Amino acid sequence: MRVLITGVTGFVGGHLVEHLQRAAPEAELWGLAWAEDPGQVPDGVRQLSGDLALPASLLRSLEAARPEVVFHLAGATSVASSWQQPDRSFQVNALGTLNLLEALRTIGLGATVVVASSAEVYGSVPADAQPIAESVPLAPISPYAASKAAQDLIAEQYFRGFAMPTVRLRLFPHTGPRRPPQFAASSFARQIVRIERGLAPPRLAVGNLQAVRDFADVRDVARAYWLAASRGRPGAVYNVGSGRGVRIGEVVEILRSRSAAPIEVEVDPHLLRASDVECLVADSSRFRRDTGWQPEIPLERTLEDLLEWWRAQV
Repeated sequence: MRVLITGVTGFVGGHLVEHLQRAAPEAELWGLAWAEDPGQVPDGVRQLSGDLALPASLLRSLEAARPEVVFHLAGATSVASSWQQPDRSFQVNALGTLNLLEALRTIGLGATVVVASSAEVYGSVPADAQPIAESVPLAPISPYAASKAAQDLIAEQYFRGFAMPTVRLRLFPHTGPRRPPQFAASSFARQIVRIERGLAPPRLAVGNLQAVRDFADVRDVARAYWLAASRGRPGAVYNVGSGRGVRIGEVVEILRSRSAAPIEVEVDPHLLRASDVECLVADSSRFRRDTGWQPEIPLERTLEDLLEWWRAQV
């Protein structure tokens, strides 16, 4: 089996490679890395350089890899940055996905394509509709969320219009070792380690502590990608999350309780967003029913592993 992973050098990409090497050791793994900033391609992966904005480079990469399965992870991932660069979010997430799917259609490969959508597409969902099912209408708030909603619909259109076997995963927040520090839980863990090392004053800068999020472990999410490709229904859309809603303030307290250093929590106005989704909790029953997936790693262990990873980095 030939597998292509776009965004292979990203946070989830490395974890997905590690899972595939265990779950499908016979698979031939190819990784598409952004030509301008390829990053470190995991061991055991054949590297291809390309750009989602350049269809010709995608055609060359697809002709070389001839994948039977494509995991489309590449994208602009920051909600905060999307407010400053909304055009980039749409160019990478929406237009980039269109270019990839059109290149696959042009070559006629018939590959199963697992597309990484986002729970942010749902926007602000009222409490009586939580946990969120896939039937909840899309109502994006941020430019990032709107670009992911467009990506999601493009993938659906290629299934309906061209019978391309796309599977969309609406991923709820996930974290764990190697998460970049611009994301909340990883930012907290990094700050705590810097405080422990005496590199920063004992104040933890935080944003909105009342927001509720459904955090899955990235290693459970990597397993979900593989199950989506091997057991998911072509054309289906699936929520992927733990089903457990946790206030951001609780995440802070779990991390603080794992540190010996005395730490004060301080709200930084610069980390507060003018528009923020207050609650995102997943109803993943459809995905569990179709694929047998279950989250296995509890949040407490995820955060402990994240903290230990940062202790090894700082």
